[in-house]
Amino acid sequence: MALKSLKKRNNSLANSKRQLEILSNGIFKSGELPTFKESVSSTNQFPIKSKPLEILQINLGYMCNQVCAHCHVDAGPDRQEIMTKETMQQCIDVIKKTSAHTLDLTGGAPEMNPNFEWFVEEASKVGIKDFIVRSNLTIITSNKKYNHLPEFFKKHNVHVVSSMPHWTQGKTDKQRGNGVFSKSIEALEMLNAVGYGMPNSKLKLDLVYNPSGAFLPGNQMGLETKFKKALKEDFNIKFHNLFAITNLPISRFLDYLIASENYEDYMTELVDAYNPEAVKNVMCTNTISVSWDGWLYDCDFNQMLNLKVASESKHISTFNEELLSNRTIITSQHCYGCTAGTGSSCQGAVV
Repeated sequence: MALKSLKKRNNSLANSKRQLEILSNGIFKSGELPTFKESVSSTNQFPIKSKPLEILQINLGYMCNQVCAHCHVDAGPDRQEIMTKETMQQCIDVIKKTSAHTLDLTGGAPEMNPNFEWFVEEASKVGIKDFIVRSNLTIITSNKKYNHLPEFFKKHNVHVVSSMPHWTQGKTDKQRGNGVFSKSIEALEMLNAVGYGMPNSKLKLDLVYNPSGAFLPGNQMGLETKFKKALKEDFNIKFHNLFAITNLPISRFLDYLIASENYEDYMTELVDAYNPEAVKNVMCTNTISVSWDGWLYDCDFNQMLNLKVASESKHISTFNEELLSNRTIITSQHCYGCTAGTGSSCQGAVV
């Protein structure tokens, strides 16, 4: 088992190196497009520096019951990388003393970590202001052992942020797999039934939209209006907010761009849409991302490229908020995805 894990780790590192080489060469090396550093420098915003820590985002593992076409984590049922209980306890110890007001649990499907419920119970005792779990929805209905999750989330006042690519079956299933739409609707109905997403409810239910192809998301407010109207009329489903997130050119989506010969056009679109105002509010400045094995990153996109924080404090076991403060954010060409148009973060548009 140790040898198998080592091979997976080495494969992951090799893939991260391959992706960085793709992002650093070609149209950027030839000068056809300015590098991200050049664009940010042209508006006198380089280097990008961190701000006071507000969000601690923890990846509980890459295992997932879905294999989505755009997934930047390259998650799936075959991924065995799972955060251990020991690392979880180290995270709890940090949560108790950090200034961050938001705890954001992600994956893969974070619920598939065998110690997920223990972690939520322990973390909820600390009194974090906003406790987020990012759910793909289908995990709730895919297996009877997860059917109780809506009630479990309610008990601990978890803020549920759910993946929902579109309000129609065709576009949703195309991006996330056959049957995902119907299972997602069923899960949303279960969440609504316990009070999530209801007007004035403290049980927050937000949805996440990712474009289904090589293009930028539309206006977030306009998309939210369309989602709410369609889901209410067709299924009587309610939710609070919609987050529109740009697909970043890394991992599975980068492979798609190259295979479909859309890479250069997509990168050109991102560069042309570069917005200096979005740079001011990119999520890497107020967030620390913790990988399943405890390493620290500026964001979960950098996590996939193995670009650790520029600080002596690089692991959750040696977490030092003072050392992490005012650090220089590590960037590359994929960062255009967060600074195009109205910007993009795990909380949606930033402008």
